Amino acid sequence: MSLKEVHQTLRRYGLLPPRMLTVAVTEACNQRCAHCWKSAGNSEHPREVPLQSLLGLLREFRALGGEGVRLTGGEPLRHPQWLELVRFAAAEGFETVALQTNGVLFDAERVAALKELDFPGLSIQISLDGASSATHDLVRGKGAFDGVMRALEQLALGGLMPRVSVFCTEMRHNLEEIPAVMALAERLGVGAVAAGMLVSCGRAASGDEVQPPEPAQYLRLWQRYQEDPGFRELYSRVGTVAALEWGDCTSSRAGACNFLENPYLTARGELFPCVLCHAQPYSVGGVLEGGVAEGIVRGAPLWSELLAASRRRSSEIAACRECSEGAKCAGGCLGRAWGSYGDVMAPDDRCEVRRVLAARRTQVSS
Repeated sequence: MSLKEVHQTLRRYGLLPPRMLTVAVTEACNQRCAHCWKSAGNSEHPREVPLQSLLGLLREFRALGGEGVRLTGGEPLRHPQWLELVRFAAAEGFETVALQTNGVLFDAERVAALKELDFPGLSIQISLDGASSATHDLVRGKGAFDGVMRALEQLALGGLMPRVSVFCTEMRHNLEEIPAVMALAERLGVGAVAAGMLVSCGRAASGDEVQPPEPAQYLRLWQRYQEDPGFRELYSRVGTVAALEWGDCTSSRAGACNFLENPYLTARGELFPCVLCHAQPYSVGGVLEGGVAEGIVRGAPLWSELLAASRRRSSEIAACRECSEGAKCAGGCLGRAWGSYGDVMAPDDRCEVRRVLAARRTQVSS
């Protein structure tokens, strides 16, 4: 199927062409994290996408005009040919090639191989869910924090720190440590730290081991940002926390989310319109066999319906109609809404946090 045919189909359904493809190259994982929305590491026989299938998919996505690829899992470094995938993607002409990893498997040999690749578009996102072993290991298992510290040391020795960022999942037990995570990462040479709220699906659905932070915790973080110049300066250098950015959002979301720009392909060959939207009614199967282009064309009618739903959220969700922030956030992320409540027409799981922070901002400014 030609690039022209794919783009004609997307235009017919009012969708933008995909730019970044996230690919779960394997379901295998060396950790069994309590907050994993994929429940990775559960299966005794995890799926692993064959190398030739992956090379074909990447080649096809690049031919469709794709600009970047993100390799994830499971744990992408558990795929025996992960380095060959990175090399191939770089040679194929992608502007960016990202690795999403828990970092623990990085050793001197793997770091040296990436260093030798010398690809300026390489980025490495490492998960760090606390500034101490007590906090990080609570969800990732004993020894995980020390493993990340060793990995970051190896990446620093290899001169790759400019390519490294950290992602922290915000949970009830670790939100107070977000500033400390940023400080630790900066001391180690990391230039960017992003944090996002736990999605209560997958292994986190039960709430037995981990829970999302409470609104009062976000209020305290916001208050610290307002009152602590040291934290504000640190944040300006390395930090991105959605809850601290919401107040700067002044434009309407009436145009809705351009979710198809970042589709997600599972190791089982299911294509979703976004890495955060795992709504089964909007998935397309058989992509490992049929290819990305064919999957996008089959998915376009479904995703057009999803886009229409996204545009209706602020007017049809009762909570949004009654909320002063409703026109700004339009009920938040419909993918998160599905993951938490099984309904793309529900407000997402951050609604109460947004309301509380908006009320405090209004109170302070009045």
